[in-house]
Amino acid sequence: MGIVAGLDSSSDSTRIVVCDADTGAVLKQGYAPHPAVGGDGSPYDSPHDVDPQSWLLSLGEAAEGGLLEGVQAIGVSAQQHGLVALDRGGALVRPALVGNDKRAQAAAADIIEALGGRAAWAQAVGAVPTSTQAVAKLRWLTRTEPDAAHRIAELMQPHDWLVWQLLGRPHRRTTDRGTASGTGYWSAATGSWRPDLVELALGHQVRLPEVIGPAEAAGHTPEGLLISAGTGETMAAAFGLGVGVGDAVISLGASGSVFSVHHEALADPTGTILSYADATGMHLPVVHTLNAVRVLRGTAELLGTDLEGLSALALKSTPGAYGLVLLPYLEGERTPRLPHTAGTLTGLRRESMKPEHLARAAFEGMLCGLADALDVLRGRGVQVRRVFLLGPAADLQAVRAIAPALLGAQIVVPQPADYTAIGAARQAAWALGAAHGTLSPHEPPRWPAAASQVFEPGEELAVGQAVRQQYVAVREQTHPGAFEGDAV
Repeated sequence: MGIVAGLDSSSDSTRIVVCDADTGAVLKQGYAPHPAVGGDGSPYDSPHDVDPQSWLLSLGEAAEGGLLEGVQAIGVSAQQHGLVALDRGGALVRPALVGNDKRAQAAAADIIEALGGRAAWAQAVGAVPTSTQAVAKLRWLTRTEPDAAHRIAELMQPHDWLVWQLLGRPHRRTTDRGTASGTGYWSAATGSWRPDLVELALGHQVRLPEVIGPAEAAGHTPEGLLISAGTGETMAAAFGLGVGVGDAVISLGASGSVFSVHHEALADPTGTILSYADATGMHLPVVHTLNAVRVLRGTAELLGTDLEGLSALALKSTPGAYGLVLLPYLEGERTPRLPHTAGTLTGLRRESMKPEHLARAAFEGMLCGLADALDVLRGRGVQVRRVFLLGPAADLQAVRAIAPALLGAQIVVPQPADYTAIGAARQAAWALGAAHGTLSPHEPPRWPAAASQVFEPGEELAVGQAVRQQYVAVREQTHPGAFEGDAV
């Protein structure tokens, strides 16, 4: 059918993959960091204030050397939790607001109250606002930069803005349901914008992009290159991995995230579940934890080793870590909602006070915290038959040995690849095939599943569940009712 490309404009770099549209085979790759721009005396000095031109410069550098020669379609994925505010002429009102901007925390609390509480937001858009979401950033702008807020006439997300630029800034502005579902003013349940919530945050109405279908094209460049709908990073990664109903994905960063593919949007009045849409027409309920690999790094530093050394130590211990239980709430916690708490280590006895047992307790504590997040989804009827582990920490032998029994599912560790960019390329192949009539707009191209290693719970499942029960007992004793009202 042809050659397609997918680009992933993340928070710090652009990655491009060029793929065979029929087989998904990666033919070429490109990479470039986002350059620093500015230095002109601008008052915007926060790392969350970013000039979008840096995304275009990075894209151009990543595509150097004729990388895109012969490409017929491009899919764009980009960092979520961004806000690109434009005036009536399409010019930037201010730098883009990106990431988990803690400046907007008070604004998030304010706008939650303005609509009537957490349950009202969950019912309206499937997510309770946090400082990451565009709706909270808008509220912050109205409070701190009222002149800029007054000039805003149009809102985009990073992916929307990049697509618009690639198409030559046409009159038509588009986005997809995945990106829209992360803004805080689009409902995954109804599939529609909530302009009243934009007005609640900003004080006036603005122009919002047209939400197009997963297999639709956003348009063609002047050179005739098809640009697909595009989507957010999480949605593109899920598409690139090829996950479906019954699959969950755990991303092991400093903090953790757990998402699964589900057939319907989930309204969670506690705010624990964020009800996002995916890039295919399904839904991606997401649960976040504040503590994942940061727990391992902290323990490794305490023991004077690195992550590999910590893993080796943990494997010298036994399940249950000789009675040591670590509640891994080192930065407070989001699941359960304990923002001001600290971590807890219990079960100290003379025989348990050895480095290997503390190492084991760190791995078990981190994975039990993620199991709590999985249980939030399971408690709402989400099927979890296998769990994909992403991130460098998934390569640690202790994670691979302990996770199957504690998470109670088959563990899949995909080989390292740019799955977000691959997902964007797969979407481009879908849009290209739909445009040519060779693919149904209701069925994406069948690319091979990601090459992976698989780890089964096996005979250790009962032992792992006993360890988990011990962890839950300590959690309930230390933080009684932590999950009351949540979906577990």
